[in-house]
Amino acid sequence: MRGCTCFSFPSSPPIFSFYSNSINRFSSSSSLLFSSASHNCSVKLSPLLFAKSTRFRTNCKAKDPEVVDCVGTGLDVECLVSQNEKQDLEIEDVEKAESNILLEWAVLVSPFFFWGTAMVAMKEVLPKAGPFFVASFRLIPAGLLLVAFANSKGKPLPSGLTAWLSIALFALVDAACFQGFLAQGLQRTSAGLGSVIIDSQPLTVAVLASFLFNESIGLVGAAGLVLGVVGLLLLEVPALSLDDSNFSLWGSGEWWMLLAAQSMAVGTVMVRWVSKYSDPIMATGWHMIIGGLPLLGISILNHDPVFSGSFQELSASDLLALFYTSIFGSAISYGVFFYSATKGSLTKLSSLTFLTPMFASIFG
Repeated sequence: MRGCTCFSFPSSPPIFSFYSNSINRFSSSSSLLFSSASHNCSVKLSPLLFAKSTRFRTNCKAKDPEVVDCVGTGLDVECLVSQNEKQDLEIEDVEKAESNILLEWAVLVSPFFFWGTAMVAMKEVLPKAGPFFVASFRLIPAGLLLVAFANSKGKPLPSGLTAWLSIALFALVDAACFQGFLAQGLQRTSAGLGSVIIDSQPLTVAVLASFLFNESIGLVGAAGLVLGVVGLLLLEVPALSLDDSNFSLWGSGEWWMLLAAQSMAVGTVMVRWVSKYSDPIMATGWHMIIGGLPLLGISILNHDPVFSGSFQELSASDLLALFYTSIFGSAISYGVFFYSATKGSLTKLSSLTFLTPMFASIFG
């Protein structure tokens, strides 16, 4: 427990004459309060009578004299914190700083964990539900959840032509194109290989951010990004034999994944522009809703299995996978990612996407 050593002031007109003259200007209920460095220690000097001779008394809670020692020095009060207390406070500050750093990193890493595991879940349910339905289901419910969350926090709705136009363009590039290309690519590649190709997008982000926002990554940073992509390719990509006679660019899953990566890269850079006119969380939610609608329309026109009488064939695990990709793989992950993109370096944030294939490979 924290406390102080109590003490008293003798009656001494010469010493306290200045205080006596000053206190006489206050009402009889006035008092002076001196607070020490300890949280529970205070020295309260209350005037007992207003005359030439004024007596003061202390109102001090003595709890732990080893923590703080208060002594009177002439007209002043000095309270000294013990060395043990200083060390305890320093340890508490260090532990608090470490916990804050761990929490910040956990928040930054969480989108890439959810994206990697969501790709595994999407891969399993794609044949039963259809690629465009999975892409639209990943976006629309997630967007509704984000809009509801932002509204509950008092965030304003986008207003004005510029705000809605920026969100519409953001939705076209980052939602419709990215999720559509991703769903097409996953049908033709594994989740691990697809996530490796997707995570080439930090290179595009670094180039665009350097031109648009004057972000500098330096020679070492650029070399690190390139080596990261090469290393992941060597670890994850199996030896592929390419038959030139049967090769089709649009039938290649790798090509669709590369298009998805570039769409996400452009969307990552666009979010700063969009956030100038709308709240980032609200804009992220609406861009998912708007971007998911054309994918839903394509799914219906394309006669995806879920609209061709195969909905009943979806098992409980399939439905769980769909909701996981929507809630965790989109709502939470994109909300955190795009909010972080408005606060820090786009290049540094995008460089963490190399964690996505690691999680996809572990769980896939």
